[in-house]
This record gives sequence, C-alpha cells and structure tokens, in this order.
Amino acid sequence: MTSRSTNSLLRQWHGPLTAELIRTPGEFGLGQVPARLKPSAIASTVCGFCSTGCGLKVHLRDSEAVNLTPDPSYPVNLGMACPKGWEALTPLDAPDRATTPLLRGVPDGAFEAVSWVRAMNEFVTRMKAVQARYGPHSVALLSTGQICTEEMAFLGSVFKFGMGGLHADSNTRQCMATAHVAYKESFGFDAPPYTYADFEESDCLVFIGANPCIAHPILWQRVLRNQHSPEVIVLDPRRTESAMNATLHLPLAPKSDLTLLYGLAAALIARGAVRREFVDAHTTGFEEFAQFVRDFTPERVCAEARLVRADFDRFVALIATRQRVSFWWTMGVNQGHESTRTAQAIINVALMTGNIGRPGTGANSITGQCNAMGSRLFANATSLLGGRDFTQARHRAEVAEVLKLPPDRIPTQNSWAYDQIVDGIESEAIKALWIVATNSSHSWIHQDRFNELASKLEFLVVQDMYPTTETARRAHLVLPAAGWGEKDGTLINSERRIGLVKKVRRAPGEALSDFAIVRLVAEAWGCSEMFRDWRSPEAAFQILKRLSAGRPCDITGIHDFQHLEESGGIQWPWPTLDPQESATETEPATERRLFSDGLFFTADRRARFIFSPPRGVAEPPDGDYPYILLTGRGTSAQWHTNTRTAKSAILRQLYPAECYVEIHPEDARRIRVSSGGRVRVGSRRATLEAYAFITPTVQPGQIFIPMHYEAVNRLTYASFDPHSRQPSYKHCAVRVEAV
Repeated sequence: MTSRSTNSLLRQWHGPLTAELIRTPGEFGLGQVPARLKPSAIASTVCGFCSTGCGLKVHLRDSEAVNLTPDPSYPVNLGMACPKGWEALTPLDAPDRATTPLLRGVPDGAFEAVSWVRAMNEFVTRMKAVQARYGPHSVALLSTGQICTEEMAFLGSVFKFGMGGLHADSNTRQCMATAHVAYKESFGFDAPPYTYADFEESDCLVFIGANPCIAHPILWQRVLRNQHSPEVIVLDPRRTESAMNATLHLPLAPKSDLTLLYGLAAALIARGAVRREFVDAHTTGFEEFAQFVRDFTPERVCAEARLVRADFDRFVALIATRQRVSFWWTMGVNQGHESTRTAQAIINVALMTGNIGRPGTGANSITGQCNAMGSRLFANATSLLGGRDFTQARHRAEVAEVLKLPPDRIPTQNSWAYDQIVDGIESEAIKALWIVATNSSHSWIHQDRFNELASKLEFLVVQDMYPTTETARRAHLVLPAAGWGEKDGTLINSERRIGLVKKVRRAPGEALSDFAIVRLVAEAWGCSEMFRDWRSPEAAFQILKRLSAGRPCDITGIHDFQHLEESGGIQWPWPTLDPQESATETEPATERRLFSDGLFFTADRRARFIFSPPRGVAEPPDGDYPYILLTGRGTSAQWHTNTRTAKSAILRQLYPAECYVEIHPEDARRIRVSSGGRVRVGSRRATLEAYAFITPTVQPGQIFIPMHYEAVNRLTYASFDPHSRQPSYKHCAVRVEAV
C-alpha cells in the first residue's frame, strides 16, 4: 500500500467508523464522538472489565463522558456496580497512553514515534519477509477476550483468510478453554445453560473453585437477593470470602476436586438420588459412568480430599434432597491439570440429578473476561467462526459462502493453542508474533521462559492502549489502540447476553480502535477487497448474524445495535422467528436458559456422560519444595495484570501495592516470620520476595499469592490440561523462608 493510499484512507475515515480521523503527515484530526450522543446527555453502555457484563450509564458533558453510574434498568446488575465499573473511565486518562505508533530503532534500540504509514509499511514488509523465508505459518497471532466481538472476528479473519496465517489463539485459553471443551463434548456445543436469575431461584448453590464475592461481586449480590433461604456450598482449599459466607465450606486438598466429584456421584447413586426419567430420556453413557464411580467410596474420597466424613455426608444429603441445585465454577476448576474432566464431572452430577434446564439449576461456568464468550464463538482463532471447526468441509463451505470468499482461503486444519505457539517459538517454527490487547509477558505461565523466547522473535508487534506493559516494552512495533469507551461494538457475557458498548470518549492522539487498525492492516497487506463488507463494527455485526444462522448460537433475530440497546442486551440464541409465531414472542425475554426441553446440541440431541480416572499433579510438594502455591483473584478492585486498574488512584487504595503471601499461622511460626515480615518464595524456576500476611484462611502447607503481581508467574509450573490445553496456574511446589 502506498503512502498516498494510506493517507487517503485515514483522511476519509468517517461515517460508519464514527468519524474516526487521525493525524497524518501535515494534518491533525481528533477522533469524534458519534453525533447520536447529545452534548449533555446520558448514554448507556456495558462495562468492559469482567464477564458479568454490567450496564452502565455514561454521563456526558459537551459530548464527552465525564462520569459513570450503574444502570438500574439493566437486567444484569440492577443498579449495582463493583469498584472497577465505577472507575472504568479513569484508565482512559492515563498519562502513559499509546498515542502514536512506536518503532524500535536500530542500533540504540529505543522507540521512535512514527506515522501510521510507516507503521503499516513496517508491519507488512517484515511479516511478509518472515513468511517468504520460513513459510506462511511462521507468523502467529495472540488475541484477547477484552476487545469487541466484531473486532476479534475481523482480526482473526484478516489474519487467517487475508494474511495466510494459521496459528492464532486468544488469552481466553488462560481462562475459558476448559469450559469451552467441556460443554462442547458434553452438550455438543459450547453453551453455558443458565441465566443470572438462577442465582436467585436456587435452593442450593454449589461454588467449585469460585470466589464470586471477589471475582464477580455483582453476581454474589444476585445470590444475596435469593428469597429461598438457599444452602450455599463452597468447595475451595482456601476459606475465601465466599466460603466465609457459605452454609457449608469443604476445604478440600488442592486438585482433589475431580476425586471428590466422582465420590459425590457415587454417593448420590447409592442414595437413589438419580432422576432416572431424565437420564434415560436425555443422556447417554450413564450406566458406564455409574460403574466407573463405584470405586470412589466415601472413605477413599475423604482420605484423598482430606475432608471430614460428616461434611462429605452433609454435602451429599443437600444435593440429594434439594429441588433446584445449581453448580457454579470458575478458574479454580478451569486452571487445572485435569480441568476438562473436572468440569465434566460437574456436568455429570447436574445431569444425573436432573438439575438442568429448570429455574435455579444448571452446570454453570462463570466466564472470566468481558468478551471471552465472544472469543469462544467468533474470534476465528482455534475455532472457525460461529463455533465451527476448520477441519470440517461443510463448515468451511458455510463460512466461505457467507463471506463470499474462495473456499481455499480457509485453512483446513486447526490452529495451534497458545502453549503450542510458545513452543513453536522455541522450535523456531514461529518467527513473528502479533499480540493484541493482552500482556503475555506478565500473565503467561512460567513467565521467564516466555520472555526468554519472545526475545528470539524476529518481529514482535504489540497492539495495546499502553506502550508500558511488560509485553509492549519488548516489542519491535507498538500500535496504539483505543480502549473501552472509545469505540463501538458488542460484548457477550457469561449468561450469553450480547451487550452494546459505545464510543463516548475520543481516543488520544493517533490511537485507533482495534477494528480500524485491522482495516489498515488489510489495506496495507493488499487484501482489503476480500473484506469490503466489513465497513464498520455494526456492518460486521450483520456479518456475524449471517455466520450464526442455523447454529446453536443463532442471533439472526437481532436487528441491529439499536435493538440490543432497547432490549437491555439479548441472550443467544435469538433466531429469526417463523412468521407463524405469535407476535407476542417477537421480543426476547429478559432472562432465558437453555435445555428446558431436554434437547442438547449433539447429533442424537442427548447429553454425554464423559469421565476419566484422576491423575496426579505434575509437581507435587517434596522435601525441597514443601508448600503448595495457590494463585487467584486478590480484590474486586484489581483486574488481571493491573494494566488498567493500576491507573486509578481510587482502585490503588483498595488493594496492597506490594505483593503479599497468605501463610497459615503454623507455617509462620515454623519459618519464624510475623505478619508484615518479608519472606522469600521460591520454586524450581524463580524466586520472589513479598510480605507475609498470616491468616488461617489458607491451610497448613499451602500459601496463596494474588495473580495480579508481576513476579507471580515467574514461579508457576507450565502444566496443561490435555483436552483444553489450559494452563494449571493453581498448583505448583514452592519453598518459603523468612528474609
């Protein structure tokens, strides 16, 4: 692409792209807030932090967002917001925003501000040079669950169909790959069955490896609205905030949850608590499963999980006797070495007790990132658009027809997963990497290895809001991206609700939305004609509708962005209704759940019982490293690597500035450290120093460190679930000593 055509495209970028003009040589133009927002008004949007998907009211002055309040009419949060939601605008004003493309110079290695013309020429020239030298699949993409659905679909499509890349994955691999695989194998499609109303309808809620008090505080508020005096059961090695508020806490041994769940199933069968009419009519594989779990006796389970027998018996009795039991899990399950089978053990218990498809029931995975569900369905990374499979000819033909592409532009094999891409750098199969809106140098497991390998890349491009992230500081080229609130699009939350986000701020300097950056890449690469229909996020949404047609995630009945706004978001599926349907059913209900008819998405419409014997952890504690390191969310004021939440002075007041370690009092006495004292934590990979927080909320022989601090993933052990390839962040062996 010539400089003239680049400048022309940038100058003329308006209309569908919400008048997004940027500085080009000799010119200056600020990105404009859409004209539909009045100078002084209140706009509605959806929060861009976690998967809860809260509705927010944006207060405008002179067409610019100046404040946020929770939306009382939005069906998700009902007027509530966590600290991150209240402060969502603040990260946009950070002084370290990326405002222009940055190119690392030679020979001094310093960043130099360059034009978008220069940036795109560098991107294309160097990426194509790598492909010419090492093959088309020597470039890889690591995307995110933090950008809009339309952006991630466009990004994946340009990379795979336009640039000829193959290996693309998302940081959703770190949080939701397990749920994706478990649901797909058990239900026939990645389909969380619940709606948030189920928090209020259950008479027994079971949280497994989940701490919603901290990780999803608005969902915990929905639990507190429950009028049925429910039993709340928490399965967690730590006495978390949620466990403190439970009616029963099972402090199981780390990574013994699969054994415990198999024992639960065996005990329920022994009690006659199986709902046979449901099992016989709507599932397959139960008899084999029942035979398999016979060996998981209460004695074995309590010994391996280190539980009191009375607590286990009470657990079984509650599941057996309550009418509406819902099972909820998050990262404590997903981030494990046998996470997929653990998630499916939860699904199995829900199926055998008939706790699915009815109000207050379900095997319910709570998502992590704001748009991890969008990533699972439409990122076009390891799964083909619309939850399809690259290896199936029929799926490729469907996508080619919708996108008006030659079928041979669509890869016939699936991408490598995140860890395989990292391994590919080590084997020199991957020579260039494009990272979008994720901070791999901080968040990837066994961090030092990742960063050592990243230095081997011939070309590393990081597309982000900030050039100061640990990953961006390693890049050869930084592309400045707009953040939440500076662009339009949709996000899909945990309960499958598609919500609308709006542009209510100007992006600083020359920063562009991820959608606009991908358009520039397509133009510069010379493949823009293939994507001529991807004119804007809303035009892309119409393409996604067509890609969803006839799929379990069918959203063809959603008209446009205005329809989403007027409906308070819409849960998928919402297909185009038959003209014979009643007119009263043409608008979506506020709350809808799946499988109320007992029909699943498998070929025979039956759910599957799937199971395997438990396996030992990859790195058990021993004499040299006698403690188990647990990691997880620290506070409701922090988000992932603190890239955005650390920009808020208010949020920084709500969490410790320095890394800390939770240690049981017995262990503190043994290593002779007092609360606030310094300790050194070491694994076979690295060491860190932190201050001790002495508390009985962790068990003896275990320590807990929040995941938000940079040094934590220097310690973690790179073990992966074999089915989902999700990293096991929740278990590794460490030693602890006083400094």
